[in-house]
Amino acid sequence: MLTYERIVAEIDLNKAASNMRHIRSHVPPHSKIMAIVKADGYGHGAAALSHVLLANGADCLGVAICDEGVALRESDITSPILVLGYTSPDQYADLLHNGLTQTVFSYDMAVALSAACARANKTLDIHIKIDTGMGRLGFLPTETSMEDVLRISKLPHLTITGVYSHLSDADGIDKSFAHEQYERFVTFVEALKQNIPDDFIVHIANSAAILDLPSFGFDMVRPGIILYGLYPSAEVNRSIALQPCMTLKTMISNIKEVDKGTTIGYGRSHVTNRRTIVATIPVGYADGYRRQLGNRGHILVGGQFAPIIGRVCMDQFMADVTDIPSVGVGDEVVLMGRQGVNEISADDLATLEDTINYEVVCNVSRRVPRVYVYGQSTTSKIL
Repeated sequence: MLTYERIVAEIDLNKAASNMRHIRSHVPPHSKIMAIVKADGYGHGAAALSHVLLANGADCLGVAICDEGVALRESDITSPILVLGYTSPDQYADLLHNGLTQTVFSYDMAVALSAACARANKTLDIHIKIDTGMGRLGFLPTETSMEDVLRISKLPHLTITGVYSHLSDADGIDKSFAHEQYERFVTFVEALKQNIPDDFIVHIANSAAILDLPSFGFDMVRPGIILYGLYPSAEVNRSIALQPCMTLKTMISNIKEVDKGTTIGYGRSHVTNRRTIVATIPVGYADGYRRQLGNRGHILVGGQFAPIIGRVCMDQFMADVTDIPSVGVGDEVVLMGRQGVNEISADDLATLEDTINYEVVCNVSRRVPRVYVYGQSTTSKIL
């Protein structure tokens, strides 16, 4: 019987530590590791994960937005933290107060940052982002961009401590475009080094490149999804042994037996074809358990698969447990993870939802408590 309230996302920090150590042993010793913990550690809880990852081989952290970096500082994280995305000028004071490193992708942005530093009488470390083919943020690798970056290097109160790019297609079978991006990046960086005497870290490798393109390592790599025990695609090399860190657990809240021909759920999308034992599960799409799983997905009860019947509601759904003996209210249900010899993986759910495993774990909502397992202890934190 589940001992927690309604639903929990159990996060095994021992597995996160193991994943980090395996990544560290796979990456050349001279390469630093920036652990990407954006989106609240891909739904796992950034603060708890960050402490474990830094203790097991990570050198620094990457977040998407300033607020994520501030939250880590408030959780006693002292390592360097790079903000990978846009920061509003209204938050420049937060960058400076918390000693965060900011990604810069335009000259005007750098000027505004320099002015904010001058007002605060502080300096700010920055990383220059180069758009080599993602089409998102970054300077294009052109002569004009080179001039802009050189002008940035002369602005007061800013120190360029890194230059990086991001790969758009490294997790596919065909790596030709990844190599094109690499060549564009190398050409730009080599030219930049001839004009900027300051030493800066160079990085481009994401999880897929760490697995499949070891020559892309440069000075630092940026693992993301692999930290959490998931592979970026089915096509990548699985040379690093990973263990998924998240298990999504709930319980049976109600059981009833209904006649053949009974309709189940909104829209009456399921009609029973026999006398059926229906279990109600107190989880729904407001918890991040997607509506697409209705009449398609399965749950694990007593170590066996049971099909979802009817549509997934906002807070509940139903499953057919007729073929599972001795099922009762309060019995543990695994929605994602292993129970006995059987498993429902994030990839399994992603296939049914027509998405990727990243979205599956990130979508577990904030009303789902995260329960952390580390060593032999279990601690609970409501996120």
